Order: sequence, then structure tokens, then C-alpha cells
Amino acid sequence: MALLLETEDLHFSYHGFEPCLSGVTMAVNAGERIGLVGHNGAGKSTLLHLLVGLNKPSSGRIAAFGRDYQSEEDFRLLRRRVGLVFQDPDDQLFCPTVAEDVAFGPLNLGYSIQDAMCIVDETLASLGLSEFRERITHKLSGGQKRLVSLATVLAMKPDILLLDEPTNALDEKTTRSLIDILVNLPQAMVIVSHDRAFREEVVTRTILMEGGQIR
Repeated sequence: MALLLETEDLHFSYHGFEPCLSGVTMAVNAGERIGLVGHNGAGKSTLLHLLVGLNKPSSGRIAAFGRDYQSEEDFRLLRRRVGLVFQDPDDQLFCPTVAEDVAFGPLNLGYSIQDAMCIVDETLASLGLSEFRERITHKLSGGQKRLVSLATVLAMKPDILLLDEPTNALDEKTTRSLIDILVNLPQAMVIVSHDRAFREEVVTRTILMEGGQIR
């Protein structure tokens, strides 16, 4: 399998706190759906944020697609190919309507309005969300917001998906829909999830974060 992304000896701590990452080394290969598990506070969400440059490690290396990433300018390029779906969809959705939220990424990549709207229609249709196109985003249910958050990331056509507790606030039917969606997507994935049943259906291998490291 082709290597897409790797970290080497990543260290990170929040100001005034003990280190939460103490030498994280991992690799993500094409076609993998990696389950990332560990107790609350183990640093799983923090690691996802570092992978897209939302936080900067105190030391260590992040590489993807054949090059290293260090500066914000570097990570702006990386975020075109690695998409993060936040644990809280309200952190991801900020436009008045679903269509505007999904179009935001393609428009910022330089697509014309017409082409961006075609991407919106294609993405929503692929997720079975076409009926939500003109809905007011903040009036959606928690589960609907979570699926729309996924749509906003998929509209960017990333090579890797990072998903932080994707089944939070989902009922059984929506969880089933999400499972069916994820196992049929071509992207490599790193999925933080406490949901064992979900992981058993979706991930191809599981890694444990403990003591600030991957075991």
C-alpha cells in the first residue's frame, strides 16, 4: 500500500499543562480506515488537529504525499487534501444554508459559483442529503448536522478523511447510513471513536493512544 501520511516523534502540550503527546509516530496508507482509540484526554483529537495544522507540535515531523509540512502556508496546502470532520458540527457549519456550507470549500479552492454548486449537488446526492440543500443549517438536528459536516469536507475531494467521534448524537438509522457511506468511500481515514460496534464495521485496523504515545 502507498504511504500517504506519517508522523515521527510528535510532541505537544497545551500551555500550562502536562504534555499530551509524547512522541507519536504513525503512518496512514492508501485504502486504510484506521480506528484511533484511547481514554478521554489521551490526545486523540489533539493529534487530528496537529495533522491539519490547527495546532503546532513542539517537536517532531509531519509528512504527507512525499513532503514535510511545518508552516501555516504548508498546512493550507495540506488541508486541500486532508479533511477534518470535527467532533462538534457547530464548529464546522457557519453559513445560513446547507448549500452555502457545502459550497464554501470549493469556492475557496477557486471553483466558479456554477461549478461549486454542481459539486454541492453531487456531494449531497452521494450522501442522500439532496432534500437538505436549502435547509437552514442551524435548524437541523444533531445527526443531520453531522452528515452535512461530512458533506462539507467531501466537497473538497480530499485524499484522507479525519473523523472525530462521527457517531456522536446519531440515532441507529443515521449511524447505519454513515457506516454504509464510509465503507464505500475511497479515501483513507483516521477515525477517533469510542463506538466499538461502529469501529468493527468500518475500520481496517485499530491503534491505541496511551501515555501520549501510540501503542
